[in-house]
Amino acid sequence: MSGAAAGAGFVLTGATGFLGSHPMAALVRRGDRVLVFGRPCKGSSLQKRVAGLLDWFGVQSGPGQVEAAEVDLLKPWLGLDPARYDELCSRGSRIVHLASDTRFSRANLPQSLDTNVHSLKEIIRFAQKSRAPFFHHVSTAYVGAAGRASCPEEPAATGDFANIYEETKARAEAEVAARCGESGVAYSILRPSIVYGDARTGRANSFTALYHHVKALSLIRDIYLGDLLSQGGARSRACGIRLDAAGVLHLPLRIFLPQRGSVNLIPVDYFVGAALQVMEKARPGCIYHLTSDTPSNMEELASYCGTFLNLQGIQIIYGDPPGGWLPNPPEALFHKFIEPYRPYLSDTRNFERRNTDAATAGQLPPRLSYQVFQRCMEYAARVNWGSEAQRNGSSLPVR
Repeated sequence: MSGAAAGAGFVLTGATGFLGSHPMAALVRRGDRVLVFGRPCKGSSLQKRVAGLLDWFGVQSGPGQVEAAEVDLLKPWLGLDPARYDELCSRGSRIVHLASDTRFSRANLPQSLDTNVHSLKEIIRFAQKSRAPFFHHVSTAYVGAAGRASCPEEPAATGDFANIYEETKARAEAEVAARCGESGVAYSILRPSIVYGDARTGRANSFTALYHHVKALSLIRDIYLGDLLSQGGARSRACGIRLDAAGVLHLPLRIFLPQRGSVNLIPVDYFVGAALQVMEKARPGCIYHLTSDTPSNMEELASYCGTFLNLQGIQIIYGDPPGGWLPNPPEALFHKFIEPYRPYLSDTRNFERRNTDAATAGQLPPRLSYQVFQRCMEYAARVNWGSEAQRNGSSLPVR
């Protein structure tokens, strides 16, 4: 659906974040009208932030095609004056709700509840008032209880959650179902797994999740390379770290994980393509898993990291560390880096995709090959994991 067929277009929340910016760019590229709900940030207006993102994507919008409305999702009527609110309601746009707080720490629970749960009241009221044809809510595949052999495309069951992100997103799904049901708004729920950069180009505008682990290893590698090359190497030798004649750093680093499992990763270009197909064919009340049927395992990812960073010595060990185990300094540092992400490194869940396969004609994401991994990590390293853009004043948003 594009151009004139786009009708009233789309309202997007969270479009200045990683996951939201990509479908925004795709909708604009194909000719849809897009209204972005959001807020200014660090002195930049929402309009400026949206324009900066479209420039990063290399997308040119037509006259009046993209509009930004600064709103507060926690305030009645979105914090807008009545005339503006009514005018926006009159458009009858489809709504894609991507705004999300992805932090894991329980210390952030109040903010996570506000962003992920409490904000739904007003955006769904807007959907009702505007007679939106559909309300699409982007959640996460990890609302499915850990330890299940199979996670169906059904409402999330109450269970133990790894962090407050999973917990609040599960609550959000229940809130969407209840409020949309009460107000007569057709809705769908999209559940992506862990999303990384564009598999075709390697580009990304956020470097968390998969990137976090590679960056951590890169930093640890550089610490010990510096020690060996310019500081005499005493610290390295004490840990059994050495640099061989071929320039390979031998870094003994054991990663202990509770069980053998997998890491479910999808590239953002697949997420966008599949999400747009789902939104065109969504059935009211349905849930859609945007996940991989061929998830990566940690041995494979460790091998990729070793090749990319010119390292040897990374070991994946399943089970608890032996009694009295004392991590060496690089192990202690790496385990500290990855602790929030540990539940996702050996996950045993299998995500059913019947609804998604029906909507996308069975389209699956590409498996994360070393070539794709290298492409993505080379881009991340080239922009110094996002810090180059930050120094230059560019927008590399984090969802």
